[in-house]
Amino acid sequence: MSETVPTLSFDEVVDRLLQRKEPYQRNYRAMYSSWYGGIITDPALMMVPIDDHLVHRGDGIFEALKGVDWRVYALERHLDRMEYSAKMSSHSLPLSRAELTETILATVRAGNLADCSIRIFLSRGPGGFSASPYECPESQLYIVVTTLQTPSPEKYARGVSLRTSAIPVKNDYFATIKSCNYLPNVLMRKEAEDAGVDFTVSIDEQGFLAEGPTENIGIITLNREFLVPRFDRILRGTTVSRAMELAESLLDAGDLVRMGEMDLTPEDAYHAAEMMMFGTSFDVLPVVNYDGHRIGDGQPGFFARKFRELLREDMHRCDEMITPVRGA
Repeated sequence: MSETVPTLSFDEVVDRLLQRKEPYQRNYRAMYSSWYGGIITDPALMMVPIDDHLVHRGDGIFEALKGVDWRVYALERHLDRMEYSAKMSSHSLPLSRAELTETILATVRAGNLADCSIRIFLSRGPGGFSASPYECPESQLYIVVTTLQTPSPEKYARGVSLRTSAIPVKNDYFATIKSCNYLPNVLMRKEAEDAGVDFTVSIDEQGFLAEGPTENIGIITLNREFLVPRFDRILRGTTVSRAMELAESLLDAGDLVRMGEMDLTPEDAYHAAEMMMFGTSFDVLPVVNYDGHRIGDGQPGFFARKFRELLREDMHRCDEMITPVRGA
């Protein structure tokens, strides 16, 4: 005999939400919702309406950044990219840039973490279940602050493994927009975990290296050149872009002889002196094995360490300070 499926009242739903506590929710510290009109700190209530086109169409854009020692790193750089993504996908921000900045900082304060992950989602908003964006009366903004998840120290000390992905690369128009339609990225992440490697990297139709699920790559050639795949087919990562700016000091010191974008093949990477992954959460990770090929001497090299050092120093020069609610 099948059980009767209950029809729940409003109060019953709220009661069940408040009773439902999952271990992973401990990482969720604060959420701003324009739909709610404020900030909430109970993870059970951090929800998005089911008819928001962000949910059923992936019709939204986002940015992921981090706070380090009560500083929000590269905020303006992330907001610049968010404005570009909004323009390219015909979204409109419901707040001015100054208002958005203050809302981000207020949400971080509510989360009360010196080091944190910050995710900003701009959605088309609720309004129906068709594919038409015009059924949504207004855009919505969601900002989520969570604990910062970083790799184990062993990954920095011993390096990570990489494999070529079988997932087709995104079309260049969509690759340069940081949209919430991340199915290819999810499949690449699954691919890596199923294969027992740390990351995968996509290859375009011409056989050139593209990007990881949420990371950029770069190589150091035997001639001490720092090269990254061209950004016209991939997302311009904020971390790798800043690393290239900071690497000017390495050019001045003579550690590097050249730096730039280039069409790179897997074979170029196999024979590189160093290979690195760049990402918001972990900064820089050295790749010591790619498709079974040992990279360099199979150990993290000088440039991986130097780039991480330069980025960490840069983070502590960041001007966007947060006043904590209480001591960290």
